[in-house]
Amino acid sequence: MTDTPTGMGGALHDAVRIGIVSVSDRASTGVYEDKGLPALQDWLARALHNPIAFEPRLIPDEQERISATLIELVDTAGCHLVLTTGGTGPALRDVTPEATLAVAHKEMPGFGEQMRQISLKFVPTAILSRQVAVIRGQSLIINLPGQPKAIAETLEGLKDAEGGQIVPGIFAAVPYCIDLIGGPYLETRDAVCKAFRPKSAVRPPRTAA
Repeated sequence: MTDTPTGMGGALHDAVRIGIVSVSDRASTGVYEDKGLPALQDWLARALHNPIAFEPRLIPDEQERISATLIELVDTAGCHLVLTTGGTGPALRDVTPEATLAVAHKEMPGFGEQMRQISLKFVPTAILSRQVAVIRGQSLIINLPGQPKAIAETLEGLKDAEGGQIVPGIFAAVPYCIDLIGGPYLETRDAVCKAFRPKSAVRPPRTAA
């Protein structure tokens, strides 16, 4: 577990525990260096004001192992959000979506739909991606692509040369989703990803005592 404070004055923001899971046969056995976990941790630390306690896991492409890891992160470690990377294509060893759906209490299909729409702006093979998102208990679990560049693109969305949002990334909807399932109040850095909430759900800024 890695406790990483993000933002100024952590007491002004709710603490959040986030599971990050990289699914790869070769990286998990040391054949090559895993790039998924560092990419996830770096992006989240840039995007959120909240103090984050990371729960990183590097595991092989084995369906039962993936499901067991997701259950452990949610039910035992108490993660409010779990992001996976890898294992979402059509190859025989790609079983992350099946493992994720197997532990779900609710499916959230909009996340996968939006990820594919974003990726199609870059590559036609995005239609081969099978990412899913689900809720287990009071935790949101999202499958992300395997490449660091694609991870950032799907989380942030598409921006023009001036930084204006062309297509919203999926993370814009994550904080409100976690609100609705009883999790901590996530606050994003607008320059990276601006969270959307209905006006009635926006919490007034806290001030230092």
